[in-house]
Amino acid sequence: MSEQAVRVGALVRLNLLLVLREPGVLLSRLAMPVVLMLLLRPLYVAAAAHDARDGTTQAVTGMSVMFSLLALSLIGSGILRERAWNTWDRLRASGAGALEMLVSKAVPAFTFLAAQQIVVVSVGVIGLGLHVGNPALLAAAVFGWVVTLLCLGMMLGTYARNLGELSAIQDIGGLALTGLGGALVPLAVLPAWVHQVAVFSPGYWGVQSMRWALDGNAGGVLVGELVLGGFAAAATGAAAWRIRRGWQRGQVI
Repeated sequence: MSEQAVRVGALVRLNLLLVLREPGVLLSRLAMPVVLMLLLRPLYVAAAAHDARDGTTQAVTGMSVMFSLLALSLIGSGILRERAWNTWDRLRASGAGALEMLVSKAVPAFTFLAAQQIVVVSVGVIGLGLHVGNPALLAAAVFGWVVTLLCLGMMLGTYARNLGELSAIQDIGGLALTGLGGALVPLAVLPAWVHQVAVFSPGYWGVQSMRWALDGNAGGVLVGELVLGGFAAAATGAAAWRIRRGWQRGQVI
């Protein structure tokens, strides 16, 4: 095993331990989407002209995207804590590169976000009769969405000045992207102007990619993944630029 792999493995174990020391946040992010999905499904069915299949699809995809956006802090707070504790530079001095450290932060967050999506979809299939047109397409859509979330969270972690600012950005931004993306309220019942700006929200493409996957629409999923990939690339570029600048190393934030 290479020295790089050993370092990454050690950092992943450390970050997993840090995350698991505060399990309350993880459990709430797993339970809340399931509870709201069960409660809101009848409303979504009614909004879809009593189409149970479309209402169930809206409930599952909407809650999945909404609460995964609200979980952006998992990776953002991890990076921010390293900055606040002034341990990022110490880890860099140990020989660990920036990429290795970002990967070690991303692995625990990816594991949780993937588990969150699996739980929500599984409850939808088993408890609500969610129709899955193509499981492989759905897995691809979920993977692309989770990767996009990781990149957005990484960007937030490099730019936020403190945990309070990160929390505010996550909560306000997450709800805004959720609303504009049609995750909380179906786009069909929202004003026309929302339809026009929805395409600029990653949440919109997250919801649409999952809906297309559930319908077995490979072309739609491909388009959604390409757009999400653009969001992910832009966020990664912004984070890399910030890291290269050093975010005023040595100063307590």
